[in-house]
Amino acid sequence: MFAVFPSARKVAHLFALPAIALVLAACDTLPGAGFGNGPGITPGDAVPVALLVPGGSGQTTDEILAQSLENAARLAMRDLNGAAIDLRVYQTGGDAATAAAQAEQAVDDGAKIILGPVYAASANAVGNAVADDGVTVLSFSNNAAIAGGNVFVLGQTFKNTAERMVGYASSQGKQRYVIVHAQDSAGTQGRDAISAAVNTQGGAVVGTVGYALSQQDVIAAIPQIKSAVQGNSADAVFMTTDTASALPLLSQLLPEAGVSSETSQFIGLTRWDIPPQTLSLPGVQGGWFAGPDPAASAAFSGQYQGAYGSLPHPIGGLAFDGIAAIGALVSQGNPDALTPAALTQNAGFRGASGVFRLRADGTNERGLAVATIIDSQVTILSSAPQSFGLAGF
Repeated sequence: MFAVFPSARKVAHLFALPAIALVLAACDTLPGAGFGNGPGITPGDAVPVALLVPGGSGQTTDEILAQSLENAARLAMRDLNGAAIDLRVYQTGGDAATAAAQAEQAVDDGAKIILGPVYAASANAVGNAVADDGVTVLSFSNNAAIAGGNVFVLGQTFKNTAERMVGYASSQGKQRYVIVHAQDSAGTQGRDAISAAVNTQGGAVVGTVGYALSQQDVIAAIPQIKSAVQGNSADAVFMTTDTASALPLLSQLLPEAGVSSETSQFIGLTRWDIPPQTLSLPGVQGGWFAGPDPAASAAFSGQYQGAYGSLPHPIGGLAFDGIAAIGALVSQGNPDALTPAALTQNAGFRGASGVFRLRADGTNERGLAVATIIDSQVTILSSAPQSFGLAGF
């Protein structure tokens, strides 16, 4: 999930999303109907948008995600202020080579912009495949390493989260951090994002402890973490891990060793409320983490469940964001609505999980709330900003 693109294609960035869409205003094209080529659009005509999803891989998780992304995209195709989206869905099978071929087919079909794919390697391949066609790729990845050129990431990035969490922690008097990270690509990228945020905001990284991805190595790292925290008077322990990896073990063993949020605030780079079972872990009680705007997310989830009878996938809202943003820009009647200048508006847009904006380097910023866990329940400590230019941005 981590690769960098050549910047061959200059791409569209930010989306002006309507709040939450309700009325169906887009249409599907008939099979075989052509789009016409080139990045410019014709005001009043349906805008050809290619949606690349990981369906066809044979993996149940990919099929569920693919359907959720398509559902969310179609949900956004309601009430777009008169703008029409001509959505075509292309299955990538979760494979980079297939994704690249499907992207080329989409461009041949006349797509003006590509929404997706999910996995970073596939997004990298897609960006390269259509780099000379003037078509932007708005991927669902959160990996900043693939951002740049004609490829943008819509997922919540480590940099975004680290800056929000360090900003909040600083406001609470936390200044001395020990970073605990996995020794893989995601872990080292997370470590670097945290370190940069701490240095930028005037704090100090007083210790860094890495561990290999095994239970034995996590256990072996506990004394090192304890030593780094106590030996350097750290008032915060910032962990890169997620709930599917080392968080359950770290959150159990560190308090047993005398290190907890009561002594040195635990901070997470990932969400600690997914899956819900994580909330009951004793060691995460009192920990801090960032997440999307709860009100916006609840509104989107409610609309999705009302339309489809189930809850969306955790990243399904990214497809909603992309379609709603495109529609909002297109509704202005500007033939250059999908250019980088239009998509990277500094004010940003409002999407399924709150405000967001894309940046010229292909990354994004999202308005995040800071939360804690008390008695196995999520409590918001700092509300998500409702616009940019506020604290945390």
